[in-house]
Amino acid sequence: MELQQDGLRSRWYESTLRVRYQESDQMGVVYHANYLNWFESGRTELLRQLGFTYRELENQGVLLPVTSADLQFKSPARYDDLISVYARMTTFSALRVAFEYQVRRLSEAEVRNLEGSAATLGQLRSMDLPGELLVTGSTNHVWVNREWKPARLDRALPELFHAIKGALREERGSV
Repeated sequence: MELQQDGLRSRWYESTLRVRYQESDQMGVVYHANYLNWFESGRTELLRQLGFTYRELENQGVLLPVTSADLQFKSPARYDDLISVYARMTTFSALRVAFEYQVRRLSEAEVRNLEGSAATLGQLRSMDLPGELLVTGSTNHVWVNREWKPARLDRALPELFHAIKGALREERGSV
């Protein structure tokens, strides 16, 4: 399944956090590299919500290093802001996977409205996601084995490959 070929995307997966003091500078503005950590949290939670964990992947000998990352800054996050990281897959194949992200500042009311609405995130377009858009970005990854050699996921962990493929089919209704 190559999501990107057909212009398809998985649904948005959401995780929320509060900006910690150590993530900001003396002015209370989040240091730019912290957004990459938040991207990682977003994709980790995306995989967890699909029924998998990074730990399981690694325990089975498959690693998923970042091969490229791109960030566009719109507005700074600040200490104590309530942040949602939205992540979705844009490419999934036996060799590669890519993710797209949006980091948004939420009001307390928006957080209350989000509770229990995860099922509807798939129908939302980027412009419909709640909160003020702060950062957008993407990461590209390649499946590798413990020796850092490319590994076809459909051969290295066929059950995982088919499970992700099946989960994406199910959420799309029949891709």
